[in-house]
Amino acid sequence: MVDSPPPHQGFVALMRFGLGARGESDLAAAQSDPRGFLKAELSLPGIALLDARADRRNTAALLQALFADQQRVKMERDSKPAPAAAGTDMAAPAIPAAKPVAMQPNIEQQVFRAEALARFQRAAEAPAGLVERLVAFWSNHFCVSARKGQFVRITCGAFEREAIRPHVLGCFADMLRAVEQHPTMLHYLDNQQSIGPTSKAGQNRKHGLNENLAREIMELHAMGVGSGYVQADVTALARMLTGWTVAGQEGRLGEPGTFAFNANAHEPGVHSLLGKAYPATGAGQGETALADIARHAATAKFIAAKFARHFVADAPPPALVAQLARVFADSDGDLRAMTLALLDSDEAWTLPLAKLRSPYEFLIASARSANRAPDSADPILNGLNLMGMPLWQPPGPNGWPDSVAAWASPEGMKQRLDVAAQIAARWKDIPKPGDLLQALAGDAASSETRQAIARAESRQQGMALLLMSPEFQRR
Repeated sequence: MVDSPPPHQGFVALMRFGLGARGESDLAAAQSDPRGFLKAELSLPGIALLDARADRRNTAALLQALFADQQRVKMERDSKPAPAAAGTDMAAPAIPAAKPVAMQPNIEQQVFRAEALARFQRAAEAPAGLVERLVAFWSNHFCVSARKGQFVRITCGAFEREAIRPHVLGCFADMLRAVEQHPTMLHYLDNQQSIGPTSKAGQNRKHGLNENLAREIMELHAMGVGSGYVQADVTALARMLTGWTVAGQEGRLGEPGTFAFNANAHEPGVHSLLGKAYPATGAGQGETALADIARHAATAKFIAAKFARHFVADAPPPALVAQLARVFADSDGDLRAMTLALLDSDEAWTLPLAKLRSPYEFLIASARSANRAPDSADPILNGLNLMGMPLWQPPGPNGWPDSVAAWASPEGMKQRLDVAAQIAARWKDIPKPGDLLQALAGDAASSETRQAIARAESRQQGMALLLMSPEFQRR
């Protein structure tokens, strides 16, 4: 006879690893086999990918559309009649005014909102939300920011679709290469400006090395601070990555908007990184270095610690981190294997739910609690802006913070309460909050939360209290 899972383990499955229940059936399914419920989602074919649609263009097509739009704007600006010079004879025959040019929709904003809605809908509809949690985790780990300008704003959704989603259950080395060679990351970290000092382009134009991409690969994307590399290693990697760029509108290096290797900008020669010499093989030199960095022991430790910190606790158990690092190293960076190791660990299920949902997780969980996918990106985008976590716009290349303290400030909780009240006020056909609490948390709901909701003066107030309850906010 198979033992029943401990009480509340289905709730833990949905909260710690997923994005919350979509109704009573989710909680019941999770409780019957908590680990199996989550693993079943990992087994769904293409679960991390977004369906191909005509309005989801690849990065090259989006950048070509942006280049064309920028050219259109320039032509419209150049075609405007110049203002009359001072001293012009006012009696001269008037020149007919040019017809006003109809303003075209902002193309990058249109694309941004469409990509955001696709992400929100997938997260709201996913069976458990574990894979969407993985997508959000890795997208934040390898973050770019739309604050950089039009280039990143129009492609940040495609970057996530192309460089992150295909690899969240794949090989870390493949994800690392896909990320670092993606036009969005190259532009965000200015690698198109990095010119080998003794390269042909460097000698002719007197341009120099830009170490942004190399530094963030070592510090944030792979090995982590204090892992043994020194400044000379950063410089060496930056030299190996010179020439990694984006083909421009003129198409000299390849299809506009795609990754390209500019041999004229590449720093020639053998370069030494972390004690290993890399022969001059053009673009392959940097690719080989990335593959070695992905398999470095420090990378396994850094990724394992960050993974456990996100899902389990701000200070995760050292034994859990060590186990995840072993799995990462022994499986050659198999991210599915590391995720399964997390689900199979006892520590991940027994520690209290002490983490605080990020604003993004809170808003998606709210949509899931209504069991209704959003038909507009605006409410969630606006909520993220109000709570200080605008989508795909982290303040720096280290991404959004992932600690309780980062989101639990008095101002942050006030903003969260305001958003909870707005959600409750917009809710159509609002259910009885007590019934919804039972559907979402079951027996894990405390008597204090039940009493507070029962005493609410209206369903809207009760719903706001539910959304702000520990059972809804803690994961």
